[in-house]
Amino acid sequence: MIAHIKELSNRRYQWLNDANFKNGVALCQSIPGATAMQMAAYVGLKTRGISGALSTYLGFGLPSFIIMLIFSRLYTRFHNISKLIPLFNGLQVIVVAIIFYAVYSFGRNIVTNSKSMIMALLSALLFWLGISPFIVVILAGMAGMILYKGLISRNVRDSIETELQSSNKWGILICFFLFLLCFAGLYFFNHRIFNLAGVMLKIDLFAFGGGFASLPLMLHEIVISRGWLDSKTFMGGLALGQITPGPIVITATFVGYLLYGLSGAFAATIAIFTPSFLVLITIEPIYDRLKNSLYFMKAVDGIVASFVGLLLFAGFKFLMAVPWDIVRIFLGLAALTALIYKIDIPYIVLAGAVISIFLL
Repeated sequence: MIAHIKELSNRRYQWLNDANFKNGVALCQSIPGATAMQMAAYVGLKTRGISGALSTYLGFGLPSFIIMLIFSRLYTRFHNISKLIPLFNGLQVIVVAIIFYAVYSFGRNIVTNSKSMIMALLSALLFWLGISPFIVVILAGMAGMILYKGLISRNVRDSIETELQSSNKWGILICFFLFLLCFAGLYFFNHRIFNLAGVMLKIDLFAFGGGFASLPLMLHEIVISRGWLDSKTFMGGLALGQITPGPIVITATFVGYLLYGLSGAFAATIAIFTPSFLVLITIEPIYDRLKNSLYFMKAVDGIVASFVGLLLFAGFKFLMAVPWDIVRIFLGLAALTALIYKIDIPYIVLAGAVISIFLL
């Protein structure tokens, strides 16, 4: 998706040059949230300010939200029909293959030395011992700062203050105020939906490293800690999230719809995307200066390395939820092989669905 965004913004419409786009990718990989969604907002921010960022953010996410709403409605109506049960059983296998491929593709660019490998394995161990992944992420950030010592200079601090003063700080403050006002109003509208939104907000704020980083956090909050959905239902939502033309965190729409219907879907979706948007418009004016802080950059390195371990644990958790047999093993290996050879995920999911209907 980032490659398509670059084609549109740099070559077709010439909104950004290559240097600006590259800087945007580095920024979006350093802050929480789905990277492609953040890049869409970044293009709008650099082109038309905060209003442009909001427009591109909504434009990028709206199609996948609508499609996921339709899928969620169909799931609630038909997932227990006997003829469709094999379909969802097969999709669980595809999800396992996708998660382990994500561990491989996510980890090979991050776990490049002994320190990051230790960070990833320790994170997986702590998660397995029952430690909250949010605590693991905080500890990983602190460990990153300790392992890679560095101090932001006075000149950098002064530059940050200057950039903040020259940025559209009133627009940023208005965005924060409106979000807090809506969030507070949700408490009086429906306390249960307020709790759902709070969970999604927390997931988004801690999901460093892109959309897949949110999966172990969702697994912990929705399945393990609160028991809102069981593993099989959650895996069904992940599979549907892979079919939609957008970030995998759109699974939040599925979760919200199954719990509280249309209002839950809206609340969960807004909560899973808004915090990272606010972080983007706040950090972007000072990012050129902030990235000179070794504390900041190495904390991000430690956090992202921890998500490799958390994602690995999530993969094994999903692995154990599947009743494996010869057909499922074959289907899982075939899906993993297709992913390695760069076949698009929607095609793999659809092919797996067809195979499941006839063989499971």
